[in-house]
Amino acid sequence: MNIEGYIEKIIYRNEENGYTVLSVMTKEDLDDSHILVGYVEGAEAGLYISAEGEEIKHPYYETQFKITGYELRMPEDVDSMERYLCSGAIKGIGPVLAMHIVKKFKKDTFRIIEFEPERLSEIKGISERKAREIGIQFHESQDIRQAMMFLGKYGINAHLAVKIYNEYGPRLYKVVEENPYQLAEDIQGVGFKIADEIARRVGIGQDSEFRIRSAVLYTLNQSGNLGHMYLPKEMLIRKVTSFLVPEGTDVPWDTYQTGIEHQLAELQLERKIIIKEMEGTLAVYGSTQYYKELDTARMLADLNLAYDVPDNQIQEILKKIEEKSDIELDQLQRSAVRQAATSGLVIITGGPGTGKTTVINTIIQYFEQEGLELRLAAPTGRAAKRMTEATGYQAQTIHRLLELNGGVEEDAGVRFERNAQNPLEADVVIIDEMSMVDIYLAHALLQAIIPGTHLILVGDVNQLPSVGPGNVLKDVINSKAFPVIELSTVYRQEENSDIVLNAHKINAGIYPVMDNKSRDFFLLPRNQIRAIIEEVGRLVSEKMPKYVDAKPYEVQVLTPMRQGELGVENLNKELQAILNPPSEKKKEYTFRNILFREGDKVMQVKNNYKLEWAVYDKSGYFEQEKGMGVFNGDIGIIQEIDHYAEQVKVLMDDDKVVTYDFKLLEELELAYAITIHKSQGSEYPAVILPIWNGPRILLHRNLLYTAITRAKKCVVIVGNGYKIHEMVDNADEQKRYSGLKQAIQEQEQKGDRIEFRTGH
Repeated sequence: MNIEGYIEKIIYRNEENGYTVLSVMTKEDLDDSHILVGYVEGAEAGLYISAEGEEIKHPYYETQFKITGYELRMPEDVDSMERYLCSGAIKGIGPVLAMHIVKKFKKDTFRIIEFEPERLSEIKGISERKAREIGIQFHESQDIRQAMMFLGKYGINAHLAVKIYNEYGPRLYKVVEENPYQLAEDIQGVGFKIADEIARRVGIGQDSEFRIRSAVLYTLNQSGNLGHMYLPKEMLIRKVTSFLVPEGTDVPWDTYQTGIEHQLAELQLERKIIIKEMEGTLAVYGSTQYYKELDTARMLADLNLAYDVPDNQIQEILKKIEEKSDIELDQLQRSAVRQAATSGLVIITGGPGTGKTTVINTIIQYFEQEGLELRLAAPTGRAAKRMTEATGYQAQTIHRLLELNGGVEEDAGVRFERNAQNPLEADVVIIDEMSMVDIYLAHALLQAIIPGTHLILVGDVNQLPSVGPGNVLKDVINSKAFPVIELSTVYRQEENSDIVLNAHKINAGIYPVMDNKSRDFFLLPRNQIRAIIEEVGRLVSEKMPKYVDAKPYEVQVLTPMRQGELGVENLNKELQAILNPPSEKKKEYTFRNILFREGDKVMQVKNNYKLEWAVYDKSGYFEQEKGMGVFNGDIGIIQEIDHYAEQVKVLMDDDKVVTYDFKLLEELELAYAITIHKSQGSEYPAVILPIWNGPRILLHRNLLYTAITRAKKCVVIVGNGYKIHEMVDNADEQKRYSGLKQAIQEQEQKGDRIEFRTGH
């Protein structure tokens, strides 16, 4: 079948893959629209489309036309020209001006706009300046559309095509045809694989220098997604070669060795990469990563000041705090407070139940008595909320502490209002859950803290490392350059908490006690996956909410993996059917194979610094607060799905309401079950941990320890108890290549620690 007509409206467009839903009006049927769906690059309201395809029936919507081939062109008749100008394709031309322009120039309209735009000033309401601007916009819109069509042939979607056009302009055709790998260097979102596919179609050889260079840079960039700051040179060469060797060929692996070595030398000369000796091997850094680490080490050293505060003065204040709070600090806890008072930078670490919260509270009271300004923060909203509840002192996310302004530059990352030019106005900054902080956030935080400020970093070094690159907390501690207090006495023993005792056993490489004589730590052996899933469903929906006095959605299922029958994706479908089954009263929407339903528990899965949120009063109508920024790991409940407005409204845990357009649903996923990595910084009344089997690299001690310590009242392991023993025995967590420890030690050798004898 064929459909030809003008595009009335773009109903939906996925910017990632170009999938588009558009409304088309044909000449034969001006009173009705046809809905066309398919992968269409460059489609805009007002353009003409000639499409081939077939009619399909949609389960929710009317009959649609599925596009298999298409051609776009500018409208040619007067009515269509007017519709195009009315569509908003050219800013500054509305319905009235469009009517006057077409009425005066008729079929000559587009020729006049393109070649004689100054004549538009003959129309009342259009100045000569505006006429020129309209002409420029018309040219640009045509150029961009042609670029989108050209790049679409190589599988590049509309969103990327616009970015490429904005970078190169008309030069993009030469770049694509001569060196498409340049796209991977210059355009965020174009990786090696996209560039390599374009190069294959263009006919660039497999041994091209451009190809080898791009593979090196791509491999370094990808290593950051695995948490690495650098890669050992030999490992980098192996990984680059694996990208370069064509699939299904018998090309010897050493074929590219000389070419890779040559490109490493060239990139080093260009300062794109840095190669230095690290732990007995040659480390290859991307230059950005190298200088971020170096600068972080310098700023940490700058904060490492000593304050001459008399010990008897500290002891006197501590005695008053103990009497007022009815507590008795042990020697390590006293030492932690003393170090905080006399040091510019101190790290406090320890496992669950070791009194970190007590120490933080005491430090807060100490500095308050000194009349100092304090700020508290944590990496995530949930962690900040826990910090507020535990201390009674307002905490916030590090992003909000640094006053994220909602601006994100494509290549420069996040912009904060608080930085080296506009530092935080605080005497004391306390950061909790520091193990979750990656090198980029640590660098941004340190930029906003001036020497003379007390910085106190608190965290459990045995938790999983940050999702982003680096190993900040562990490297800072292992550098031995700063005061570190490791709290080791377990105080929650008095509450008979087997969660805490077993967590410490696991961390020490000792098997947890799983005899089911505990009140808060259980193993339910099941020898079939289906039986595990069914038991998890019963626990979440019936048993655990009653046992820990919580709502079903507050009970969290944690799993080590995403794929498989016990992975996040399958468990969420199973648990959704149990906890939030279909109902005529609940609206639904399916996006990329995920069915969202009103009442569903969902999680934000990427940082979106521009997404707006609002906090409403009890009526739900009046905004009390609003802002920007929703972050990876934020959890909420779907309040409303609006098919007419194409929006989903989510109430987050911190009482913020976030409205997602349908096209933004790629940032949400169901959260009845989440990975253990995503649970960091959170605490739940009860945790259910289905364990059966999996790869050794994934099932390790560190992961199990993190999962166990997320539970406040109860842990239930369902499945294979022997696999728990294997996880305890497996202390080989995935190694991260980071050089912050060495950078700190090198920085320490450069200068002496400064001492302030005047106190505060």
